[in-house]
Amino acid sequence: MAGARIRRATKPIDLYYWPTLNGWKISIMLEECRLPYNVIPVNIAAGDQFKPEFLAISPNNRMPAIVDHDGPGGRPIPVFESGAILQYLGRKTGRFYPAGERARVAVDEWLFWQMANLGPKAGETNHFRRYALDQIPYALDRFGNEMNRLFGVMDRRLKDRRYLAGAYSIADMACVGWIRLFERQQEKQHGAAFAEFPHLKRWLAAVRARPAVQRGMHVRVEEASRVDVADPKVRAVLFGQRAR
Repeated sequence: MAGARIRRATKPIDLYYWPTLNGWKISIMLEECRLPYNVIPVNIAAGDQFKPEFLAISPNNRMPAIVDHDGPGGRPIPVFESGAILQYLGRKTGRFYPAGERARVAVDEWLFWQMANLGPKAGETNHFRRYALDQIPYALDRFGNEMNRLFGVMDRRLKDRRYLAGAYSIADMACVGWIRLFERQQEKQHGAAFAEFPHLKRWLAAVRARPAVQRGMHVRVEEASRVDVADPKVRAVLFGQRAR
């Protein structure tokens, strides 16, 4: 935001993280804002998300979450839910989350659109394509059609603007990982990525070209490369949890 005063963190932010599409939202934002941060791995395949010390920060037992040790009043503050973290960091730094009400409403609309539509529907589509033990045609059609509809929504939105809310913002950061996932799947299945959505394709290339996005999407955790989703114990942790 032009003219905004950026308050730099004096202490690194703790990022509770696993290299997932939601985790990337926050690592991208931290990189874009040049905020110092410590990566604290939350091995979701081993059940780290259910440990009491993590639940005290993220009661929904989901990552990412942060603890800002230089929070309001100089006191630590934990924040969970990726959308809330993006908004918090945007307010903290004055970057990528405008102060003007009309501009902020536009960012919020597309951030919440991602949280309520793109993320959940893409997650279900990906689950039934990659992780379901049995291929269920109805589920594949249902969520595949919904993803196509959402791509169309984004493509129309981007027809006459460079980014979702006009200027580059946390809304774009929230969406880029999910769209990249499906670009790769489209390439594997059809040999072409988003041929019918040229504005979406152009947007994805522009966002992915940003150095901070590239850095944020390459924050690695060594243990993640050794996770075997075919292992029944891993599947029970990832897909079989009920109320505790």
